[in-house]
Amino acid sequence: MSQSSAIQLENVSKIFGRRRKRVEAVRQLSLDVSAGQVFGFLGPNGAGKSTTIRMMMDLIRPSAGSVLLFGQPVQNNLPLLRRVGALVEGATFYDFLTGRKNLEVLARSGGCYDEARIQTLLEQVGMAGRADRRVQGYSTGMKQRLGLAAALLNDPDLVILDEPTNGLDPAGIQDVRHFIRNLAEKQGKTVFLSSHLLSEVEQVCDQVGIISNGRLVQTGNVAELLSSQAVIRLEVMPADRALGLLLPKWPTKENGRWLEVQAPREAGPEIVQQLVAAEVQIFQMVVQQQSLEDLFLAATADSPGEDSENA
Repeated sequence: MSQSSAIQLENVSKIFGRRRKRVEAVRQLSLDVSAGQVFGFLGPNGAGKSTTIRMMMDLIRPSAGSVLLFGQPVQNNLPLLRRVGALVEGATFYDFLTGRKNLEVLARSGGCYDEARIQTLLEQVGMAGRADRRVQGYSTGMKQRLGLAAALLNDPDLVILDEPTNGLDPAGIQDVRHFIRNLAEKQGKTVFLSSHLLSEVEQVCDQVGIISNGRLVQTGNVAELLSSQAVIRLEVMPADRALGLLLPKWPTKENGRWLEVQAPREAGPEIVQQLVAAEVQIFQMVVQQQSLEDLFLAATADSPGEDSENA
């Protein structure tokens, strides 16, 4: 896997409106996404996700800062943008055409028509058997699958996916998850994935960035972020002595017959040694690693609700 940067955002801000109607949708956001990985971009409604994606695709211009893809500025750089494929804000097609014909129109207009590739993509997204039906008869999930194929027509190096599993059933979500991992692991593509399905992001992404109120509040390797904080539950006696020993170093509270210690999983042996040395009896110890949902809720606790700009 290449460690060169596929996406670099440097102190990017975006302001809409003026004076009383002024909205700062993105605030000094800096982000570096290495090539060849799946990067999850998370945030509540109105946090700035869609605005950030639009700036990455040069659909809108940042008010400040710079956006680079593969080390090149994105603004007015059509050859660079041809290295990008995207499924953003839902898949839209001509209803009166078949799925296959829609892909052919898109491929010809984009200068990347290849009949064999269209067939291959239809097979990969599970639409080969329904490709010759008119899109007006497609379900939302079928349109999303066709949208994935459309995003890959030009064999892009960077694939931007905004809620790619909308409308899919659990089996379809699993198919898309494997498909996305395959893009990175077997085809060497970089995938920038925006999704509200945190359990899916947790399973498919190498790195995540969490945006709240226009600012990047957390970023890093998924496994490392989730292991950085856990809840260590202890059944001990006497509980008051254990509480007094642990509180100076780790946030600890009583919950029924358990003590709950906020600490990394790696702190478990040290906690046990400290309690044993103080002659505290330990009956049970259970380590509960936080989920991506726990991390997300903690990082965005002060985020506002959805606004009219729906950034």
